[in-house]
Amino acid sequence: MAAPLDFEAPIIEIENKIAEIKNMSSLSDSEMQKEMDSLQKRLERVKANIYQRLTPSQKLMVARHPERPYTLDFIKLMFTDFLELHGDRLFRDDQAIVCGMANFNDAPVMVIGHQKGRNTKENIRRNFGMASPEGYRKAQRMFDMAERFGRPVITFVDTPGAYPGIEAEERGQAEAIAKSLMVMAELTVPMITVITGEGGSGGALAIAMGNRVLMLEHSTYSVISPEGCASILWKDASYAGRAAEALKLTAQDLKELEVIDEIVNEPLGGAHRNHHQTAHTLKGVIARHLKEIKSLSPKQVFEQRYEKFRNMGVFAE
Repeated sequence: MAAPLDFEAPIIEIENKIAEIKNMSSLSDSEMQKEMDSLQKRLERVKANIYQRLTPSQKLMVARHPERPYTLDFIKLMFTDFLELHGDRLFRDDQAIVCGMANFNDAPVMVIGHQKGRNTKENIRRNFGMASPEGYRKAQRMFDMAERFGRPVITFVDTPGAYPGIEAEERGQAEAIAKSLMVMAELTVPMITVITGEGGSGGALAIAMGNRVLMLEHSTYSVISPEGCASILWKDASYAGRAAEALKLTAQDLKELEVIDEIVNEPLGGAHRNHHQTAHTLKGVIARHLKEIKSLSPKQVFEQRYEKFRNMGVFAE
């Protein structure tokens, strides 16, 4: 596959052997099938051994994998009748955030998510998934619209963080993020957030105040990138691995800390290896949580979200 990760070398080696055997015409069908079965079993064992022992730094590499499913991939695989909506009605349309109305299991919803590109041209257009103020103001429009029409909101988070350029600061980046938090906090419709890749800082949180917050198994969610943390604390980005350990950014860490509600299992070897299976599993989890939240009154939906975030970070000595 394209862009293999360093620690995936044993996996790639076996996959290449399987591909070679498929192209060998000298082997009989029975010999080929026997060898293929043996290699396939070995491949599954190697994948399990590697992916069950990933360090936080390695999980971050998986979360950033360029073939990982993005928001538009999930929309294509999980929703029907998607109608993308554009613009913040103030400045321009920020394509780092995708928004629109769709049907989820034949019920109307609002979908909002970060969108990265798969090549240089797309990444420039999508600004590597880093939204500017107008992206968050576009999301605010969608939150308001969902509230007016009683549509549940489903958000997909995958960003290194909000765009830090001076022009974004001039247009009110911090205010736009703060306003998004305020708008989400006041929603009386159900909201489910899924961290699908890299959840970075306020840029992620600005569309992540869900009644339920879910994380894919190998995604990450942190207040700052490990590289940024290392540059601040040790004045050296090469300490990023040490920072990743300290930040507790993995789904497993955050579930233990009760920051998220559920970890969604990925296919063996990561979501980047099987978009369809990832989407199928995630769709079932979202449907279950959405059904639970829909049983609440609008007031209870509001209060449940308030209490959820109000209680975060509480500890006792």
